[in-house]
Amino acid sequence: MEKDAPQIIVAAKKIIDSGTYIQKEKPRSIEEEQHFIKEMHRANNMYIVVEKEKEIVGIARIIRGELEMKSHTGLFRTWLIDRVQGKGIGSEIMTYTLNWCRVNGLHKLCLTVFSSNGLAQKLYERYGFVTEGIQKEQVKIGNKYDDEIFMAYFLNS
Repeated sequence: MEKDAPQIIVAAKKIIDSGTYIQKEKPRSIEEEQHFIKEMHRANNMYIVVEKEKEIVGIARIIRGELEMKSHTGLFRTWLIDRVQGKGIGSEIMTYTLNWCRVNGLHKLCLTVFSSNGLAQKLYERYGFVTEGIQKEQVKIGNKYDDEIFMAYFLNS
């Protein structure tokens, strides 16, 4: 998957340039992305690419809790470029991700989503995620403040 680093960077830049729904201000360098991918796999975290017609259009990843007391948890991050959103790919990612969590013995999967990203929030709710909290005006996108919603999915409930 390290070979995918250049395409991941191009796709991430498209989302960053759109100015919404990604907590990243610039893409990593190719070397940084390759190192990140290698470390994700070394730590037994999930990092997958989403391809459509041989083009990487998104990613999904889970970073497990590093401390023993948090090893039952994972932090989920995902993004898709604009032109493929709303076409069922998010549902495929969620199915894959929750299965990965079960296979890898996680109890709780956490994520954050901006309140203005209603499409993603509805997807997470449809899969059983619950809101755990809201940080009001936590991010500023352009000249507008947005809330960050903390959500979680409990696998063994």
